[in-house]
Amino acid sequence: MKTLLKIIGILILLVLLFSCGTNKSSTKKVIKNDVRGDFRIMFYNCENLFDIFDDSLTRDDDFTPEGGKHWTWKKYQKKIMNISKVITAVGGWEPPAIVGVCEIENRHVLEGIVFFTPLKKHKYQIIHKESPDRRGIDVGLLYLENKFTPIKYEAIQINFPDNPDSKTRDVLYVCGTTKSDDTLHIYINHWPSRWGGQMETEHKRMYLASVVKKHTDSIFNTNPNANIIVMGDLNDFPTDKSLMETLEAQTQFDDYQNNKLYNLAWYLQEEKGKYSHRFHGEGGVLDQIIVSGALLSGKNSIYTTKDNCFVYEADFLLEEDEQYLGKKPFRTYIGFTFHDGFSDHLPVYIDLFFK
Repeated sequence: MKTLLKIIGILILLVLLFSCGTNKSSTKKVIKNDVRGDFRIMFYNCENLFDIFDDSLTRDDDFTPEGGKHWTWKKYQKKIMNISKVITAVGGWEPPAIVGVCEIENRHVLEGIVFFTPLKKHKYQIIHKESPDRRGIDVGLLYLENKFTPIKYEAIQINFPDNPDSKTRDVLYVCGTTKSDDTLHIYINHWPSRWGGQMETEHKRMYLASVVKKHTDSIFNTNPNANIIVMGDLNDFPTDKSLMETLEAQTQFDDYQNNKLYNLAWYLQEEKGKYSHRFHGEGGVLDQIIVSGALLSGKNSIYTTKDNCFVYEADFLLEEDEQYLGKKPFRTYIGFTFHDGFSDHLPVYIDLFFK
């Protein structure tokens, strides 16, 4: 009997030792698609979020009470409440750590979102710089102080070599650390539109891509394992030349190289059939999130996967597309008619995980 008990005891000990050894050898969490990440980052094109005041230096006349859009204080207040609702919804039970935005007129409208809506309780901080865009629209970044600490930021000005008088939005570069002391390099973009034709304006977006590429390459030259996130409304699709050829954003999600960029929006569009914008019934992911291979390889202490990037497509952000069928984003204006919606773009977001 004693011998039998001794044998059972040895077997139990061996099982426990094997179990402990297996846990110690694991270096990465198992991620399921429905698991909320440790650090959520979103991007949203707010569709012409202007204040109601006329800026004599920009072309914002339509977005005043007397202008073509009849943009009143009541409409403005409804708009910032809508934007705050979207940010809250994307966060779920915990607000996003970082929110990148575009098509915002100035710091004032960002203050409206974070100080005069239910988002006030989260105490978002603002990073913003005025850009030379002729319409007066900028990009910006909101962040939670308890989750992200900025180290430095820069508004990268865009000067087109072939047309110095042409103005567009700056690229906002922000470098900071998470609460786990991981450094993130974040780029907020709003590339030139296709107004006037896709081919006729393509050279502008390709130039923007070259500027971002030069900047990210300089970071990789210093640190090949850098955590880089490029996001924004790029006004090109993931399959266009500016992304595929100029930025060299990779679309093969295996054998990751830490010092290359990988376009998660390509995966959303081409593999999952998602869209963040629709025009004449055709949808695609204009609002993109592109990350360095270091964030996908699982070798750094902060990481993600290709399946943890999403388009937020809640029902309240969509409406029936009566002309082309299907659903389209529920926007604020259709032409000069107030439509009382949210934006003509859907938000995109990514979850990062800490080891």
